[in-house]
Amino acid sequence: MIEHIEHLDGAVIPIGFDVPVEPLRRAAHYTGEPGCIAEARAFAAHFVEQLRTEWCATVGDRVIGEVMLVVSELVTNADRHSNGPYILELEGTDATVTVCVYDSSDALPMRFPKDPQRIGRHGLEIVHAVSAEVTAERVPVGKRVRAVLKLEA
Repeated sequence: MIEHIEHLDGAVIPIGFDVPVEPLRRAAHYTGEPGCIAEARAFAAHFVEQLRTEWCATVGDRVIGEVMLVVSELVTNADRHSNGPYILELEGTDATVTVCVYDSSDALPMRFPKDPQRIGRHGLEIVHAVSAEVTAERVPVGKRVRAVLKLEA
């Protein structure tokens, strides 16, 4: 909806648009073959760069590292714990990046209590530490794990 129109030497110039803007969304499908986790990280890096250029989002180095970490952890979990392909879905605005991974296993991930003596199984703990919100739910094809990261202001 246009708030008002300015007239300048006979030209009509609409200003003050109230137009909804869709978030940047991208998705990629992975088979689980060797190299998929690296491909997912490269896909996420390209997505963040698109977010910077298309949304003019301010994305600091710390946030880029956190996005890469979350993508690595969630895709690695899907790769290890599902018996089939998985999907990485990214959504971003100038305020957040959402990382979703869908896989064929309906077993929801377990977050173990903090234990510095435990070797391994810290992935979901790390995802929770760097994300504003983490959810896991069953979907018709298996499960979806979703993490929302806030961008630096």
